[in-house]
Amino acid sequence: MSIKTSRLLSIDAFRALTMLLMIFVNDVSGVSNIPSWIEHVRADEDGLGFADTVFPAFLFIVGLSVPHAIGYRIQQQSFLKIETHIVLRSLALIVMGFFHVNLESYSSAALLPYAVWEIIITLGFFLVWLDYPDTLSKTVRYILTGSGIVLLALMAYLYKGGDAARPHGMEQSWGGILGIIGWAYLVSATVYLLIRGRFAWLLGALLVFLAINIATHGGWFPFSLWVIGDASSVTLITAGAFISALYSRLLQQGRINAVWLVFAAIGIGAILLGFLVRPYTGGISKIAATPAWVLICGGIGVLVFELMIFLVDVKGRFDWFRVIKPAGTSTLTCYLLPYLLYAVYSLTGFHYPQWFNSGIGGILRSFAVAFVLIMLTGLLEKKRLRLKI
Repeated sequence: MSIKTSRLLSIDAFRALTMLLMIFVNDVSGVSNIPSWIEHVRADEDGLGFADTVFPAFLFIVGLSVPHAIGYRIQQQSFLKIETHIVLRSLALIVMGFFHVNLESYSSAALLPYAVWEIIITLGFFLVWLDYPDTLSKTVRYILTGSGIVLLALMAYLYKGGDAARPHGMEQSWGGILGIIGWAYLVSATVYLLIRGRFAWLLGALLVFLAINIATHGGWFPFSLWVIGDASSVTLITAGAFISALYSRLLQQGRINAVWLVFAAIGIGAILLGFLVRPYTGGISKIAATPAWVLICGGIGVLVFELMIFLVDVKGRFDWFRVIKPAGTSTLTCYLLPYLLYAVYSLTGFHYPQWFNSGIGGILRSFAVAFVLIMLTGLLEKKRLRLKI
């Protein structure tokens, strides 16, 4: 048995699998005649579809990486330098999320077609946040980054949303997937830095955030916390950080065998607690981010991570995930590629044959799209064309 603690391949495998499923569920949402359990549950329903578990898994994985990324920096860098890194990383996600959420209300009255605007903002993201090689001169890097900033500013200026009769400029609404991750990461990572990763304090922070989420949806918390909101996303990221810290703690103590019972107990316990609070806090709802959804999905995340630990860290079976590895190492790049793909479809008028738009054919198509985009991410990664924040 060989365990590597400097970089946990189990986290990379978990992240890659989740990214694969995120692309799949987003693509399959356009397929008709598929089993209802695959899709998102409607906002007015009390339930959980498979698609409802993917985003919380991603939040949980963001948290898994926090002790490794920030914990290392705590030993090497000043508080101000680390917090600056956290803020800039969060800001990048928030900005991208802001542009993406405005895609939802893009108007036909805008100067540029929807697909063209979508392609240009994605190009702008790459120019600003590309992982430029160290061999590239600072002058060239500044020119490319500056060009990306100008491009995004121009697209923001040209943007028109709403209907043609009453268009409006870019507006903030729910923040988008990346925006939610950005704000939640900002809070969770800053808290981790403030407590300097102390295990007991991390557990305390997790319980506080969970209590806020439960109290908010139970009607017992009368305040609205601007950045934290109902603390659902912050709870999931902090839960991932706690589980990752617990895993490292058990490894340092030479108690790898304790992981199986402890993580199983935590995962199953969280799921049971979710069902326990379900009747009192708005049921299970991804749209409403209820405590039952947070606890059940968090519990699933713990159990899946435990499986990844066993398969990858203990048994060394990362080869099972090698085909989707780029989704775990160039995740943001992989997340953005579907925007380019669908924009190209729109501009070219491409449509799948009918068999690939319905039922099993559509499901297979969506998996194929996910794998192709991950392979393309891998090719871009080899060319050093990947985003890094």
